[in-house]
Amino acid sequence: MNIEEFAYEVETEKKFGDAVVSVLKSAEQKGWALFQVYDIAERLAANGFEQKPVKIIEICSAKHANQFMNANRLVALCLPCKIVVLEDNGKVRIAGMKHALVSQFFPEVSPEQTVQADTEIREIVDNSR
Repeated sequence: MNIEEFAYEVETEKKFGDAVVSVLKSAEQKGWALFQVYDIAERLAANGFEQKPVKIIEICSAKHANQFMNANRLVALCLPCKIVVLEDNGKVRIAGMKHALVSQFFPEVSPEQTVQADTEIREIVDNSR
């Protein structure tokens, strides 16, 4: 499996913090709920490790989560959905996991069921750019 099969990723001209705020706004506009924002670089720094800026933003669409959980409750292992904002070499990238993978791990979830969630995550990422 290559990264393009796993994640949808874009580069943005925005500064890191502005990109994070943009993801939060974009998710809210799509009707997705914010669960948590994790500052991974900060957590690692607290343990003596240096890392370039990276934040994990956990979001959830109740409609999609409920549909997936009704098919197989272990789908909870893939929830909530995550969008990552990271900075490398002065470039800021935004990435979200492709939900088509859920149907590969959980055959009870049809690929057709994942299409709308994938579309919405892609729109959130694109609108955050």
